[in-house]
Amino acid sequence: MTIKPLFDKVVVKSIEAEEKTASGIILPGTAQEKPQMAEVIAVGPGGLVDGKDVTMQVKVGDKVLYSKYAGSEFKLDGNEVIILRQNDILAIVSE
Repeated sequence: MTIKPLFDKVVVKSIEAEEKTASGIILPGTAQEKPQMAEVIAVGPGGLVDGKDVTMQVKVGDKVLYSKYAGSEFKLDGNEVIILRQNDILAIVSE
């Protein structure tokens, strides 16, 4: 299944958080924080949104940090994805 977001929407797939702390303690799933890093899998075209012209700053394949409780979660082909607005993305992460 393919997904094509509209306007300034971005579809991301969460990158799993570390299950082990720096000191070697293994965290159970309930103790882990909700991941805030994700990979962009689809990007809307931008355009006129709320009376302002929006140019998309992210592209497919970018790794991004997003606001903790932003977006809406969906299942797409059995995978959890999040659809959020571009302004909920805080930064593009490069390695």
